[in-house]
Amino acid sequence: MVRVSIVMGSDSDLPIMEKAAQLLKEMDIEHEMRIISAHRTPEEAREFASSARERGVQVIIAGAGMAAHLAGAMAAHTHLPIIGVPLSGGALAGQEALLSTVQMPPGVPVATMAIDGSRNAGIMACQILALQDREVEEKLLEFRRNMAAGVRKKDASIN
Repeated sequence: MVRVSIVMGSDSDLPIMEKAAQLLKEMDIEHEMRIISAHRTPEEAREFASSARERGVQVIIAGAGMAAHLAGAMAAHTHLPIIGVPLSGGALAGQEALLSTVQMPPGVPVATMAIDGSRNAGIMACQILALQDREVEEKLLEFRRNMAAGVRKKDASIN
């Protein structure tokens, strides 16, 4: 069963969004990746978001660049948690994507990551799933312990 959907507006977004998929793979979280444009294929975006829960999806990660607001389009059509990943590029180096993702109207929230922060989006998806899945929680705790051990190891090599 697919638990996390990763959607992006274009295949050019794949190198960044693959980082979320890699994290989910490391955590053994079943996921899918799709290219869906909020502007070029709006009906497909609406159908995808509105049927996600029925398909077993629990979290949607949506990445888009420039002012393309895929995360907001997803959030408009589902009550599932949406994690937005603004992507770099465009005239403002991703700042326009960041603003279009973070500035949601009341009642239609999108959790927004840093520009190109898809790996953190994968971690956030795991944190959401871990609220009701002890196995995911254990993997997440192990991930955090390993991350801390790596920092301590680097700190020791500096001294």
